[in-house]
Amino acid sequence: MIIMHAMDPTNLPRLVAQSLAERLRVMPAVVVTGARQTGKSTLAQELAPGKRRYVSLDDLDVADAARRDPDLLVGGAQPVILDEVQREPDLLRAVKRAIDKKRRPGQFLLTGSANLLLMRRVSESLAGRASYLTLWPMTRREQAGLGRCGLWEDLLAAPDETWLDLLSAQPDAPEDWRVLARRGGFPTPAVHMRTARERSVWFDGYVRTYLERDLQELSSIVALPDFRRLMRAVCLRLGQLVNQTELGRDVALAQPTVHRYLNLLETSYLLVRLPAYAVNRTKRIIKSPKLYWGDTGVALHLGGSDEPGGVHLENLVLHDLLAWRDARLDRAELCYWRTTIGEEVDFVIEAGGRLLPIEVKATGRPRLQDARHLRTFRAEYGKKARAGLVLHTGSTLEWLAPDVLAVPWWRVL
Repeated sequence: MIIMHAMDPTNLPRLVAQSLAERLRVMPAVVVTGARQTGKSTLAQELAPGKRRYVSLDDLDVADAARRDPDLLVGGAQPVILDEVQREPDLLRAVKRAIDKKRRPGQFLLTGSANLLLMRRVSESLAGRASYLTLWPMTRREQAGLGRCGLWEDLLAAPDETWLDLLSAQPDAPEDWRVLARRGGFPTPAVHMRTARERSVWFDGYVRTYLERDLQELSSIVALPDFRRLMRAVCLRLGQLVNQTELGRDVALAQPTVHRYLNLLETSYLLVRLPAYAVNRTKRIIKSPKLYWGDTGVALHLGGSDEPGGVHLENLVLHDLLAWRDARLDRAELCYWRTTIGEEVDFVIEAGGRLLPIEVKATGRPRLQDARHLRTFRAEYGKKARAGLVLHTGSTLEWLAPDVLAVPWWRVL
């Protein structure tokens, strides 16, 4: 049974810890990125306490030293943690020089609150020298102290016909998904705070810090009210296809400005664009993605809503899938599927040459009708497609059809 206790969020194991340790044993540098306050600094310092020199670019003196003499800052025999490295992107050139001078595994552990590969100011990607890892907000099982995500790996590894037995053997107890959506996954509000009012104060401070400080380091934004208005509009359109012209019209912004703002939100891990599935991978880039948010708690706060809807349950499932995907060494793809006549599957996992389609329904009584699009998907892709899953909010665990299993969301997440 997953039980939430009042725990110190700094002591909870994280899903990516094992993958991070493995990458440090192989690569000279590992870069851990993710939204601010996901726990990157804590993860980095707890990995090998006392064995790494810790340097934070949040410290103004350190930032000044990084500009004046970056080679001195990254030099020395002791492995180094460079925290919030996006503040001084040119420091990466000094890291590259240090690696090329004496290449050894685990030499550098870098963290950043922005996707360095998407930042225009970053000209050095450390190609061939670094492994990249994303730390998402805490999954439900991480918040419970289990240090893992949902059972995606177990489902992929097991034959379809054994799924019912696999999931029914799980000791988890029912949980209200709306409570999970409201608290989100950032460690402080999700684990440490007990009341909705406390979390509201935290979310407000988080958004203000992002707008007034972090965002300005990525790009100069003069009209912050416009940017905040766009964020709210996105939070009210979760799970919808991206239409930048329509979005700009609704918030009175030009389409190029909307495009730029969405890119900034994605770079700082607040926005998630889910691509459409297509056999031709080029078409995945061309087709319109769907918009989701990096954390449901922040999304509800920005959207001004206290009552989560079905799309927030979708967002919770996607967040768990993202955490799973980005912690594994073998890359998996996450997409949605939609036909020209509007048939749609919420999520498709592509891994090991197979496809696992997933529908999310905010209903306690799943019916055969809920499996309709999953069966269409399976008919389209034949043997490549696994059995479909309908994740719902009730307690029923049963085969709705020979190839579609209805399962309570909490048995998987």
